[in-house]
Amino acid sequence: MSNLRVLVISAAFGAGHIKAAEAVIEAIWAKRPNTEIYHADFGAFLNKAFHLVIKTAYIDMIKYTPKLWGEFYYRTSDIPSDSLFQRFLNGLGRQEFISYIHSVQPDLIVCTYPTIAGVLAQLKEKRILTVPLAAVVTDYAIHNQWVHQGVDLYLVGSQEVADGLAQRGINPGCLKVTGIPVSPKFEIKLDREELARKFGLDPGQPTILVMGGAYGVLDNATGICRLIMQNKLPVQLLIVCGRDKRLYSTLEPLVRKAENRVLLFEFVENVEELMTVSDLMITKAGGLTVSEALTKQLPMVIYKPIPGQEKANSEFLRRVGTGKIAATEGELLQILTHLLENPEEIKLMSHAAAKLPRRTAETAADYLLELFRQRNRVRKVG
Repeated sequence: MSNLRVLVISAAFGAGHIKAAEAVIEAIWAKRPNTEIYHADFGAFLNKAFHLVIKTAYIDMIKYTPKLWGEFYYRTSDIPSDSLFQRFLNGLGRQEFISYIHSVQPDLIVCTYPTIAGVLAQLKEKRILTVPLAAVVTDYAIHNQWVHQGVDLYLVGSQEVADGLAQRGINPGCLKVTGIPVSPKFEIKLDREELARKFGLDPGQPTILVMGGAYGVLDNATGICRLIMQNKLPVQLLIVCGRDKRLYSTLEPLVRKAENRVLLFEFVENVEELMTVSDLMITKAGGLTVSEALTKQLPMVIYKPIPGQEKANSEFLRRVGTGKIAATEGELLQILTHLLENPEEIKLMSHAAAKLPRRTAETAADYLLELFRQRNRVRKVG
């Protein structure tokens, strides 16, 4: 079998798109170690100043004006593929992008960001690009930015997303429900008591993990931690601030005064360990964070989900029974108090996650490699 050359394209607008790409890469290499894989950030093909502006604007909007982001998200959710706005998006970095693809000469292209899917799908429809194209949808939500006829294979997180894409005109034969791919390390069963000793935790006491996201975009993370500490809830706290240094420095004095056992982290690479020792997680509802927690069967409380894809992800968790949603600090305190007083309910939420169909990055890799084999057979016959 000849060497396979795969181009994986993500975007640094939130860490989830990159993490999904990395999970797919890990899974492909596990199956075909000799595969040549190139991982590119779509932002590298944009004007540097323009890229910095839109990336900063996106993160600031999510953190400080989430309603504005929600308005933008919903207004563009049904935008036609031939609209002026869509044509503008499809033209971003186009020539540099085409030149890069030609230099790599991939046998298969995988993208984890919707704008990229649109650019590539248009190139395919115009026969500028003939390589098989797959898109990994990184949320449990439907949005027209993902709807492109030139995509050969969609890997989606749930049957609801597959049905929604089919309703918007995507061929059902192109849709595969794999779950949102997460790193294979989340599939490994770890020893909870051993990890508790490693972190200096009491394995018999409830542990809550507070995840602020890579850029610390969990709304009022400081207030959440203060709420738990001041109400003297009988828990241990693990707080991950990501790359938000200001959040970390703000929480440090609170942690020093806390009566609870509290561990404070900046950006970490061992989320799977922190999830293993935790009984419950308070977090934002990013698609990858949700999928990682579902894989670890960790119940979630989503605090003030951002309008748009995070709200859709939160509603998905509530429907399947693995998550609860708190819109205010009062609701959050009520939910936490109730769950801590009724630990059997936490176990039921964990069991609900365990009952979800088991889908992995390995499954996604199987479909991707099969797409390559099918198209390769067609080329040979032709």
